[in-house]
Amino acid sequence: MSKNNYNIRLEEKEDYREVENLIRESFWNVYRPGCSEHYVIHMLRDDPAFVKQLDFVMEQNGKLIGQNMFMKTVINADDGRDIPVLTMGPICITPELKRKGYGKKLLDYSLEKAAALGFGAVLFEGNIDFYGKCGFDYSSRFGIRYHDLPEDADSSFFLCKELITGYLEGVTGVYQTPQGYYVDDADVEEFDKGFPHKEKLKLPGQIF
Repeated sequence: MSKNNYNIRLEEKEDYREVENLIRESFWNVYRPGCSEHYVIHMLRDDPAFVKQLDFVMEQNGKLIGQNMFMKTVINADDGRDIPVLTMGPICITPELKRKGYGKKLLDYSLEKAAALGFGAVLFEGNIDFYGKCGFDYSSRFGIRYHDLPEDADSSFFLCKELITGYLEGVTGVYQTPQGYYVDDADVEEFDKGFPHKEKLKLPGQIF
């Protein structure tokens, strides 16, 4: 895909380090002092649940400016079935180009490709104010619960989009985050030593 002033293509092995640095720059001090997302994708690429056909980068003038990726997971349905679904992320746009529409273009393209491959739904953690523009809704409206979350807890962060209309009709159950997203802080620290030093800051709005 190439139009306007950007191009979206599959990530290649030669992109790995640049993508990891892009993710690090984008997430640094956002949700916690420092970040772990660059290490997460480093590990997820070798995970059996990683969908290589949905591992995208966005570039502009030969420079990577964004990325998105997907993982296979399941909903443990209340009737005993395991319903195959996707989860998504990390997804990011380089900090200097945020809030300029590139993120929505990358996400719309990614979701279109996921639907073309036959996947039925995407569930993940995100902000409805942004992702609602791409057709996401609260997962609770689909009858899907976030694992380990008390029934009376706020689940507004947990979003869902059907890629096949009616795919989740009649389905209620518990979504399972792929285990690959859980990483050890000590491993993150060791991995981060391979990147240029950045100061970790405790900032308002961080959730960890």
